Amino acid sequence: MATQKYDQIIIDIKDYVFHYNIVSPKAWKNARVALLDAIGCAIETVSKSEDCRRMFGPIVPGSVVPNGFRLPGTSHVLDPLKGSFDLGTAIRYLDHNDAIAGADWGHPSDNLGAIIAVSDWICRSSEAGTLTHCGPPLTVKTILIALIKAYEIQGCMLLRNAFNEHGLDHVILVKLASTAVISWLLGLTEDQTMAAISQVWMDGHPLRVYRQKGNTIPRKGWAAGDACMKATQLALLTRAGQPGSPTPLTMPRWGFYTNCFGNKRFDIPKKYESWVIENIIFKIMPVEGHGLSSIEAAMVHFKALQERQLKAERDIDKIVIRTNAAADMIINKSGPLTNAADRDHCLQYLVALTFLKGDLPDTADFLDGGPWSSSSSLDDLREKIKIIVDTQLTQDYMDLNVKSLAAGMTVKLVDGGQLDEVLIHFPIGHGKNSKTQDVVREKFRKNMRLMFSPEEIDGIFDVVSRADREEKTISEFLDLLVRDTVVACKL
Repeated sequence: MATQKYDQIIIDIKDYVFHYNIVSPKAWKNARVALLDAIGCAIETVSKSEDCRRMFGPIVPGSVVPNGFRLPGTSHVLDPLKGSFDLGTAIRYLDHNDAIAGADWGHPSDNLGAIIAVSDWICRSSEAGTLTHCGPPLTVKTILIALIKAYEIQGCMLLRNAFNEHGLDHVILVKLASTAVISWLLGLTEDQTMAAISQVWMDGHPLRVYRQKGNTIPRKGWAAGDACMKATQLALLTRAGQPGSPTPLTMPRWGFYTNCFGNKRFDIPKKYESWVIENIIFKIMPVEGHGLSSIEAAMVHFKALQERQLKAERDIDKIVIRTNAAADMIINKSGPLTNAADRDHCLQYLVALTFLKGDLPDTADFLDGGPWSSSSSLDDLREKIKIIVDTQLTQDYMDLNVKSLAAGMTVKLVDGGQLDEVLIHFPIGHGKNSKTQDVVREKFRKNMRLMFSPEEIDGIFDVVSRADREEKTISEFLDLLVRDTVVACKL
């Protein structure tokens, strides 16, 4: 088996991780913003989500991990597996982190759970002399390189490959991308890295059921953390000497293609470079990303209603939304919504909420027991929303040269009048919107103000944003994010 060639998909990913030199200025610029955004999302979760905080910390309360990973916003010191889970979950849980879409979709900053946790643990352990590190220098610059490459692997894999068509959840690609880049970070050889990647395709893969209507539960918020944890485990098992299998994808009868992908092979439409980070979609509100344009259009219509002294709950007869097929499949929901995870993935809820609130959605708007989750006015307005799949908008969504996230919204009034369609192609957060970078940086500062002083935020911002400070070690960077609060793990 040692002399048999690995599947070409595995070889290509390994070659990219080890040999591609990142030269795009836009890639470096976006990577810095993406890292800041992900850290801000994690701090927001630590600060706001009691449900999520209960999952944080060592599995065995009171256990001590020598030279462990420091979880941002807490005083927890964790082993690399639990650290990968906790940080991946913190980044993802409130649905506020970045996204990329294609035939499938995903959130590439999920990978930072594994990247940062493993890097910090190695850094602290090597500095303490308990581990000999033979990989790349564990600096902020190296984290940015790993970020760009993890984004690229996950994003290029989902552009033309619909894992959802086979019932599989997109976090399979978090496991893939994280395994590849943390193998490099750990100092594994190229052969070992291919062995680790092969383990990903042999592993069990989660179903999408926990994201779908009728079964939507908070697992969608910790699925990425779970994938990060598994990636870390697979890489560490490989480091301990476990071999890989050369053809886990293509083996007749037993391989992934036959059993999990309908006998089809992967279509990789772009060469691995830095396209994904250059085209990443940032989210300026904690909602499912396919709803961003509709929410922006709803805000335009809300202001038009105000100018006419009209109220949404009284004067709207119908809201018609034209959007792409992916938005229709993921967030077109009717009937009861049973939890926050259900609400932030319902387009009708997001739009009705925006009209009634007159502002962008926030985390608290989805919580059980909140004023909106039990609002009869919101439920009534939801029933007046019609969603139409538009062929051209779907084509523009899939076109790699366009990558539109478009939605068009028309409001029909009770008196027979109409607010003409507002069509948003590139909402704030999209790379083609000129306001995106400034708004995302302000989002970072807003999230960080939940736990840090302005001076501390400036220091954290500078380490990531300035090229002359990117040689700081990842542990020095994470030390800036430690807080003395401890939340007991309830697992």
